[in-house]
Amino acid sequence: MAIVLWILAALLVVSGVFAILRKQILWGVVLIVVGCLVGPGGVSIFA
Repeated sequence: MAIVLWILAALLVVSGVFAILRKQILWGVVLIVVGCLVGPGGVSIFA
């Protein structure tokens, strides 16, 4: 389960960075914060 959370968190953060690069600042910040929360090192909402 931890590997799945790492992959999901990484995808969210990368998507957030690309959103910021496309000038979608708010959506990018939301994706990065959610990615940090989902990751096993953060406050996981699934565990």
